[in-house]
Amino acid sequence: MSCIEQMKYEILLEKTTYKEAREYIEKNSEEVYYVDPGYKIFKDYHIIGVPPIAMGVKGNSLIFTYTKPCYGTFVLTVDSEDSTKEIDRLRETAKDKVKPSLKKSKPPESPKAPSGSYLDMWKK
Repeated sequence: MSCIEQMKYEILLEKTTYKEAREYIEKNSEEVYYVDPGYKIFKDYHIIGVPPIAMGVKGNSLIFTYTKPCYGTFVLTVDSEDSTKEIDRLRETAKDKVKPSLKKSKPPESPKAPSGSYLDMWKK
C-alpha cells in the first residue's frame, strides 16, 4: 500500500507540532527510533518533519507522524501486516542508519573540561 489514506489507521494526536508529536511518541511507545526526514515507510510514504523524527513501536503497531498539507501534523498508529513488516525493517535499519532511543539507557557522559586555567591553555 502506498497511500496512508487507504490504510486502517488510528489517530492518536491531531493538529499538533513536530515537537509535541515526538514527545507523545517517546512517552507512548515501547521502542523509539529516530529517523531523518525523507525516511520511507509503507513503500512510498516519506516521513517529513523537524529532526529528530521519532517513530515508535508498541506491540505490532507502528506509531509515526503524518503531515498533510492544509490539515497539519498528526500522530498515527497502524496495526497490520504492513506495519509488522515496517517494524522489522526499522529494527534492521537501526543497526546502520536509524538512531535507537536513549530513553531507557543511561545518558551519554558530557566531555570533561581540561584541568587548569584559561591562561594555562594558551601557554602550550
